[in-house]
This record gives sequence, structure tokens and C-alpha cells, in this order.
Amino acid sequence: MEDFKKEVQAAVKQFWRTRDAQSRKQGGRTGRRDQGARSAVTGGAQMDGFVQLVRSLLIEGGIPDPTVFCSSRIELPGYFRAEKQWDLLVVANNKLLAAVEFKSQIGPSFGNNYNNRTEEALGNASDLWAAYREGAFRESPKPWLGYLMLLEDTTRSRSSIAVKEPHFAVFEEFRDASYAKRYEILMTKLVRERLYDGACLLLSDRSKGLKSGAFSEPSAELSFQNLATLLLARAIAHTKTHR
Repeated sequence: MEDFKKEVQAAVKQFWRTRDAQSRKQGGRTGRRDQGARSAVTGGAQMDGFVQLVRSLLIEGGIPDPTVFCSSRIELPGYFRAEKQWDLLVVANNKLLAAVEFKSQIGPSFGNNYNNRTEEALGNASDLWAAYREGAFRESPKPWLGYLMLLEDTTRSRSSIAVKEPHFAVFEEFRDASYAKRYEILMTKLVRERLYDGACLLLSDRSKGLKSGAFSEPSAELSFQNLATLLLARAIAHTKTHR
């Protein structure tokens, strides 16, 4: 992880600083703290540090700069919908090589947002693979699909959550699992069920993140190092094939 630690810390710090600036700006306009918090969730640009880090790694790995899209021309056709905007795409030689999503979740409302993120991750992957099966990406080989999540590290995100079982029992791994643990379970299963080729889960405390970009990784399988290694292996294989 030492290879990427400083770069990930910089992206984490940028995330918190961007979110803080958006919240202050919107809160100052309206005089309402809750509106400021919502604006920080929907303001965009917060994950740009991570997007640019992955973009740089791809280019260093031999993928030509013009084939990496992260600010425009990021739409892909879907199967259940006309199109979806991805956070980062690699389209080289008229072939879709990779698509990556970058998401975050900040408290205090972890419950509903966790369910929304789960449904998003499952739906986006299912839509893309169905579109691929139906030939939406022409002669593309099977694309590489990645997912990165930054979760706020707080007492609430690490506290055990009770489950409701009015009719049937939940799977044992979810019993008393915190939202941090539920994200770890979700993302591990997304990879092992082959809905995504790589996933990364980062936890970051707000104050420490603002100050130094501090973060932790609850699972080696879901580390940034692992995500980057898998994606770069795909990029290098492509560049060798098309020399």
C-alpha cells in the first residue's frame, strides 16, 4: 500500500475539503445547516481526487490520455435504460475497456443511503452486463468494471445495527453488523459474484481526513492497492496487444 498511500491520502483530503467548502457555501446562502449538509452530498466534485488518481495510473500504465474519459463523453448505453453516466471510462480503439464508479457516504443518515447505494451498485452492474451481452459495445472484449466507496468513519457507521426478521431470518453475516461491516460484506460479494472486477472500501474520519487525509481499509481484498493492481493489469495487457 505504501506505493499509493500518499496519493490516496491526498485524494481523501481533497474529498473532505471540497465537501466542507460546498457545505459552508450553501449553508451561508440559506442560513440552514441541513441544506448545507444536503448540498455537500449532491454538490459533485468531491471524488475528483480519486478519479484523477486512477486516471493518472492508467496513463502511466500505457493507456493513451485521449482514451480515458472522466469529465465528458462518459455515457454508456444501458439495457434497462437508454444510457448511464459513469465516473470514468476507458474507450480505446472503439472498444470499452473499463468503467469505474466512485461513491461516498457521510453521516448521519446511514440507513437509507446505504440501501440506495446497494441498489445503485447492483443495478448499474446488472444493466451494464446485460447491455454487453446484447452487443451494445460492439466488438469490445469483456470490460473491466470497478467500484470505489469512501465511507465516513464515525461511531454511528461502526455501531452494530439490529435487523428486522418478521418472516425469515437474515443471513448470519448481517446479524449485528455495522454499516461499515455491511459495506464490506456488500463489496466483497459484488466482486466474488463477478458483478465487479475490483472494488475498494475506504473509511475516513472527518477531522483527521481534513487535516492529513487519514484513512483506513477494513479489508485487504478491498484495498486501493488491490483495485489499482487489477485495473493496471488490464491496461498493460491491452497496451501490449495493440503495440
